[in-house]
Amino acid sequence: MKLLVTGATGKVGSNFLPAFLADRRFSASQVVALCHNRTVSDIPRVKSLRGSLSQREDVEAAMHGVTHVLHMAAVKESPDLAMDVAVKGMFHLLESFRTSAHARQFILIGGDCSVGHIFHRYDGPITESSPRRAYPGCYALTKVIEEVMLEQFQIQYGVNGCCLRAPWIMEKDDFRFAMTFGDAQFGGPAWEDFIAPEDVAKLARRRCVPLMRDDSGAPLKRNFVHVSDLVSAILATLDNPAAERQLLNIAMDEPVDYGKAAQYLEETRGYTIVDIHSGLFSNWLDNTRAKLRLGWRPRLDLEALIEEAWNFVRADNDPRKVWYPG
Repeated sequence: MKLLVTGATGKVGSNFLPAFLADRRFSASQVVALCHNRTVSDIPRVKSLRGSLSQREDVEAAMHGVTHVLHMAAVKESPDLAMDVAVKGMFHLLESFRTSAHARQFILIGGDCSVGHIFHRYDGPITESSPRRAYPGCYALTKVIEEVMLEQFQIQYGVNGCCLRAPWIMEKDDFRFAMTFGDAQFGGPAWEDFIAPEDVAKLARRRCVPLMRDDSGAPLKRNFVHVSDLVSAILATLDNPAAERQLLNIAMDEPVDYGKAAQYLEETRGYTIVDIHSGLFSNWLDNTRAKLRLGWRPRLDLEALIEEAWNFVRADNDPRKVWYPG
């Protein structure tokens, strides 16, 4: 196996590479990491190439002799870059893949942005057959385009592709900062979207936890996945015939219930619960198909997610960074 990885230096990539290289099934495999802003260095069996997905010649050079592709590179709300990576880049990868004599499997890491996660209402669990409904912004649009492009290459050319659709990916202390008031908050929506900035500043100085409520007033249910569970799903997908031409939701068995999370933090760490009425929608990303086809199971539930985030101690040489864009 010769695996081309895009996004190798990101959150998922930096966790995937050591897991892949340590897996006995892939002990003879080589990795090519196509990098743009950052590079992978000094890792045995990994060759780092600098290039741009928007340049067809860079993609074709990286694809030389490649049997498998793991496409994870993404850009957030930067329209020009997003279109280059998600549209041109995806097209260049798929075109080079389908015309290669070596290519065997193409894996795309998608996102629940393609189904609008908490910005659109669904009457039942979100399955792989649910309609795609991007929320406003170019990032969600690109995730829809990527899924559809892979689907159509499968139909047009018989490409062996698989899309693993993941919700918000957590690692280390991410979830603690996702539940934090003030400037340290990680991800969105920002609490300032729902309560006055001066109130957010006051809450940041206290030991408080947000209990976000949905459009009905019930505690919001939002989908998450831990990066280790996504990595295990990727490893289960590689060279697995059951994954051929599949779209698979990769998520926790249950969405995070903000009410249960707040109650747990109140009981175990003495936090004060703060109600936030968001008007957003509770949704449930159903992972049944992935469990059935891959034999995969997520390891972390809500309690484990909280305990890992709150117990994590960041090393001095591991500063908290959020790469945005890409």
